[in-house]
Amino acid sequence: MILCDIGNTTFHFKTEKKDFKIGVKDSLKKLTLLKGKIYFISVNEKATKRLLRKYPDSINIQDIINFDTTYTGMGIDRKVVCSYLNDGIIVDSGSAITVDVMKKGKHRGGFILPGIGAYKKIYPQISKKLSFQFSNNINLDKMPLTTNDAINYAILDSIVSSILKVYKKYKLPIYFTGGDSIKILKYFINSDIKYEKDLIFKSMAKIIKERYKENRC
Repeated sequence: MILCDIGNTTFHFKTEKKDFKIGVKDSLKKLTLLKGKIYFISVNEKATKRLLRKYPDSINIQDIINFDTTYTGMGIDRKVVCSYLNDGIIVDSGSAITVDVMKKGKHRGGFILPGIGAYKKIYPQISKKLSFQFSNNINLDKMPLTTNDAINYAILDSIVSSILKVYKKYKLPIYFTGGDSIKILKYFINSDIKYEKDLIFKSMAKIIKERYKENRC
């Protein structure tokens, strides 16, 4: 079984032995070594078409997932990671930072923050004088005394405070995933946290297993 997470910039593949990425505009020739059916999720329509031209038998998990929510417009990547848990707060830090609450197997809602990369672009667009170097070595209990620290403080506090507000309300474990999660984990030392680097792939595998188990019944 081959899993693929198609994003805005990369195809991210996961097999039993390999974990690798290919740019969405790069050649797919190296994929000739892959053997087995590909199951994928995608937020990139053009990249999806490229994959299906080469592997027309690939299966879109969006067609087999059963995820019930009253949230309108929820992306497939969020549905997939949320479906893995009965109880928890899922923080997925990538191009955007999504925060979702699962309680007793039901999706209670969520919100979206800019990703750290997006924050990095915002300030220089306001003024060239607000160009800065990102740092996560900021004391959020102390007022900054330099512009660089002030911007980093604002970025990190907006992320951390938003997540902690949800944590205090629901008292559920926080599951961090996504490439930038490691940059904010240090600010949650007093919370019930778990770091799941490959949560998206674990959940995809779980969905596939449960779906085809049902079909055999």
